[in-house]
Amino acid sequence: MPTQPTKGASPLLRVKNVKKHFLVTNSLGRVTGKVKAVDNISFEVRSGETYGLVGESGCGKSTTGRTIMRLIEPTDGEAIYRDKNIYQLKEKELLEIRRAIQMVFQDPYSSLNPRKRVGHILEETLKIHHIGNKKERMDRVMSMLNVVGFQPEQYFRYPHEFSGGQRQRIGLARALMVNPELIICDEPVSALDVSIQSQVLNLLNKIQREFNLSYLFISHDLSVVRHISDRIGVMYLGKIVEEAITDELYKNPLHPYTQALFSAVPIANPELKRERITLKGEVPSPLNPPDGCVFHTRCPYATETCKQEIPMKKMVAPNHAVACHLYN
Repeated sequence: MPTQPTKGASPLLRVKNVKKHFLVTNSLGRVTGKVKAVDNISFEVRSGETYGLVGESGCGKSTTGRTIMRLIEPTDGEAIYRDKNIYQLKEKELLEIRRAIQMVFQDPYSSLNPRKRVGHILEETLKIHHIGNKKERMDRVMSMLNVVGFQPEQYFRYPHEFSGGQRQRIGLARALMVNPELIICDEPVSALDVSIQSQVLNLLNKIQREFNLSYLFISHDLSVVRHISDRIGVMYLGKIVEEAITDELYKNPLHPYTQALFSAVPIANPELKRERITLKGEVPSPLNPPDGCVFHTRCPYATETCKQEIPMKKMVAPNHAVACHLYN
């Protein structure tokens, strides 16, 4: 588990006030509402670090990652990579940024073309970015297969001939083909068995050290995020409600939602007991989120202020910020 507060002082990626609202239309094509999947979030990914983005299913984590890559166009905000706003780039400039920022997708079954051999899948990334000749591309593929633990003959196999964990390794190799600086890992181990998860996580750590990579690691599994992340942002209903260094967040969670989330994590030692915090009610719909603090409908400490005013993210300790009226 990472113990360093930061691995790089300068931010590699700055996400500022990003929103992604999906329009809802009726049968006549008229707009009847907006699904606020990502609603005004800001965070930084620093050089050489792993930033974990955690929250329950449907909170907007994956949409955040895809919006940064512009696989989904944003509604508002900025995603600044090395002083370039990704959302203002034209096609050629965006292709250059996508060489520096790659993505590993959640589903290792659907993210690989079943009709192509693995070697051709990996070579395709180099062709898109016009890198190398045929021999150089094959040499690069062979080298990368070795990095993720494969043998040369596996170049000629099809995705269906691999297990889920092996397919995720192929997805990681594809992301590494163009020497990126930042990889967005969208739930990369959620579809894998627990024993295979640990292998993939160890591989991610090893590759990060060897290639000096930064990760934006998206997951709903708190144990996985704790193992790999240097800093963590906690999302709820499209907003980041708390952000801190990993050790600090696990020792001293401040936001009522973070406290409830962490209280549900199983403890390996049966002699240790932890009070389970059970939240009342259901998660509100992002189509009609509550006014004020989005968590106030389930928060045991909610006040009238919480129901009326949106809390601003505030630094309450070095490298620890929380968006909650309890700390204003």
